[in-house]
Amino acid sequence: MFKVLITDYPWPDLALERKMLKCIDAELIEPAGASEAELIAAVPDVDAVLTTWANVSSNVLAAASKCQIVSRMGIGLDNIDLEYCRESGITVTNVPSYCEIEVAEHTLALIFSLGRKVAQFHLQTKANTYDLQAGPLLRRMEGQTLGIVGLGSIGSVVANKAAALGLNVQYHNRSPKESPYLYVESLDELLRTSDYISLHVPLNDDTRQMIGRAELQAMKPTGYLINTSRGGLLDHKALTLALQHNEIAGAALDVQDQEPPDLATLPYRLENVIVTPHAAFLSVESLELLRIQAVEQVVAKLSGNTPKHTVIG
Repeated sequence: MFKVLITDYPWPDLALERKMLKCIDAELIEPAGASEAELIAAVPDVDAVLTTWANVSSNVLAAASKCQIVSRMGIGLDNIDLEYCRESGITVTNVPSYCEIEVAEHTLALIFSLGRKVAQFHLQTKANTYDLQAGPLLRRMEGQTLGIVGLGSIGSVVANKAAALGLNVQYHNRSPKESPYLYVESLDELLRTSDYISLHVPLNDDTRQMIGRAELQAMKPTGYLINTSRGGLLDHKALTLALQHNEIAGAALDVQDQEPPDLATLPYRLENVIVTPHAAFLSVESLELLRIQAVEQVVAKLSGNTPKHTVIG
């Protein structure tokens, strides 16, 4: 019998995972919690690890001497020590496209909530203020410019949907792509010329806090920042200063540098900041696809086959 550890998960039960693993006589086990110490205590006998957000560190992996695969139940791999896996011959997989539509929809919802002051009006009316003149002047959304940082799979879906709604789309990438949208080689130029900036790059050593004080000061004072990718891409202290000094008009954050964040602190308490609880990926359809494909990777590896979405193998 194989043993598969699932470190953490945001859905109600594991019936689907247990049913799928039963076909290879694999037992699904849970740790006492998702701290490093609790994971280390749980992994010595496991053949595979399924993980959502928990930190699968080198210490955890070192304790998992039988582990053949770490299957990320998501896209990003910043919670897994990839170098240790590479050196130790542990396969790493992800599910790269399960929530492209959901994240794109959520991104556009945030863009329009900022641009049309939906969230701000909502907060004011709940506080018994009914004033259409409150806050910045409203501008027509159609014809404004969306700057996308990272025209990957999700960024491309965002671009297509935004263009269909009348926004002018431009993008910054490491290199130009075959795309109908304007490529802007300089990130600074993209920041200076866009009304909305949306982040869609992975978190790694090169992109950590890529949006800091200087980048925020380069933006239009009427500009908005949207992050549905990874919290670590953004310096939240720099964002607070930019908002306090009216250097940008507002921000929408679905991801934070630490999750859950301290919502009593800035920038979360500011009226022109929209915060959602890392929910951009979420839908009935995306969760089902995510769970199925993540477990399929484990089943393939433990059955002696190559998983479909192998990142390290």
